[in-house]
Amino acid sequence: QVQLVESGGGLVQAGGSLRLSCAASGRTFSMHDMGWFRQVPGKEREFVAAISWSGGSTYYADSVKGRFTISRDNAKNAVYLQMNKLLLEDTAVYYCAARRGGYVEIRDNRYAYWGQGTQVTVSS
Repeated sequence: QVQLVESGGGLVQAGGSLRLSCAASGRTFSMHDMGWFRQVPGKEREFVAAISWSGGSTYYADSVKGRFTISRDNAKNAVYLQMNKLLLEDTAVYYCAARRGGYVEIRDNRYAYWGQGTQVTVSS
């Protein structure tokens, strides 16, 4: 069992940066691959980035590649999403998710555990 709590969301101007954190409970965090997803009201949840259990593999949605960086610290039971050069279209609720699988995964239905989400609003 893994419990996830996101933090770090907020209001930022376009072009700015935010760093999201996801704190995980449970002794098996280091065995879980992690992902970040986002959702806008009325739209489907969208994959943003994923990282393997070891941190050795990462994968990004094309829309954030080169601007966002996912990382993890297994000693701290945490995963991060550094978001730079934010765009208006990055506005969404951001969720972190965990799964056991051993590889990065972009499909949200393959993740077993989810946080409650943190709002990111990018203003012009």
